[in-house]
Amino acid sequence: MTGTVHIVGAGLGGLSAAVDLTDAGYKDIRFYEAAKAAGGRCRSFVDTVLNIVVDNGSHLLLSGNWAAIAYLTKIDGLKEMTQCEAEIPFADLNSGERWTLRPNSSRLPWWIFDQNRRVPGSKPADYLAPLGLLRAINQSRLVGDVMDTKSSLYERLWRPVMLAALNVEPAEADAQMAINLFKETFGGGGAACKPIIAHQGMSSAYIDPAIRYLEARGANFQYGRTLRGISYEGERATELDFGDEKIAVGAGDIVILAAPPVVARSYVPGLITPEKFKAIVNVHFKIAPPKGHPMYLGMINSISEWLFAYDDHMSVTISAADEWMQHDRLDLATKVWAEVSKVTGLPEELPPWQVNRERRATFAAVPSEAAKRPGPVTNYGNLFLAGDWTATGLPACMEGAVRSGNAASRAILERSAQGANAA
Repeated sequence: MTGTVHIVGAGLGGLSAAVDLTDAGYKDIRFYEAAKAAGGRCRSFVDTVLNIVVDNGSHLLLSGNWAAIAYLTKIDGLKEMTQCEAEIPFADLNSGERWTLRPNSSRLPWWIFDQNRRVPGSKPADYLAPLGLLRAINQSRLVGDVMDTKSSLYERLWRPVMLAALNVEPAEADAQMAINLFKETFGGGGAACKPIIAHQGMSSAYIDPAIRYLEARGANFQYGRTLRGISYEGERATELDFGDEKIAVGAGDIVILAAPPVVARSYVPGLITPEKFKAIVNVHFKIAPPKGHPMYLGMINSISEWLFAYDDHMSVTISAADEWMQHDRLDLATKVWAEVSKVTGLPEELPPWQVNRERRATFAAVPSEAAKRPGPVTNYGNLFLAGDWTATGLPACMEGAVRSGNAASRAILERSAQGANAA
């Protein structure tokens, strides 16, 4: 563990791997991040139009996301977050109905027999639909092939929940990923469904504490460093090319490529990665939420899908948002605000706004792309992969990103142990 660990990409995958390796005894960890700040899609920034701090994308962590919670606990980031009760409020803009889903804590879902805790108009038997996903275990199947996607409950509960997690129309999504999601959230009862929100921004909880944790242990961060190429000799990576500088990879060094799949595919010969992506759009409004408004709200029959309320602004997330990528920004903001004002009671006049669009936000969580996800090990003995696009079993999400870093660090430590035993 005396070699240098070179990590290309300072998102959650790279950061979580570094935390693991630091704790395991690695002393020299160096980050090379192409952006001006760490965090990747999980970061906050000062929007120059609104002059407030907003998240690159609004994310929701659940109490069942054990890997992310372990990471946050270790870096002392949980103190920057608010844990809510196992309640999910919804608003249907067509019917005007409002309701709150309230799963009970245990795995035995007795809550489905209480009409005050379930979706209006639904019956207990309707909640058995996700069990159809079990027919797709270890198979390449679509959610729409094994689960009823025509019911009212699907439209008012399962679709919005899965759409947010998978970032693809759920009926077309990989059923195995959906199974894994249900096992660790609704399948774990209300105890696994408590939302945990970074109320002061994603960077304050996930990124800044990690940087402090790592820098205190000797890690070095370099920003604005775009990888241009990797040189190899035999079965080893030997050099990282950043254009203005070429960095030698020593005999005992490790490289973790925690960059987007297009970067990894470009610089690792023979590597197969997902090639299709889905967009996410976030619309931010500089206006304080009304008193008593929930921190998050699922919206049905609307462009808006999830509404997040912060101290000084409100943010809307639109998943699988390819159709909105070329849409006029002002018109989109106007349409979305009309929906927000309707469910909040805020004035109809459009407040200061900003639209952030990310075309390649996540890989497409469909069977064909899931089959292309590589593990952390490459054909090169000192080169490893991390990122939510690797084979975590989950869609592209914060929990998956952290697990990818954990998988990379495990692979490195196992290989290190094998080398020590051989010596």
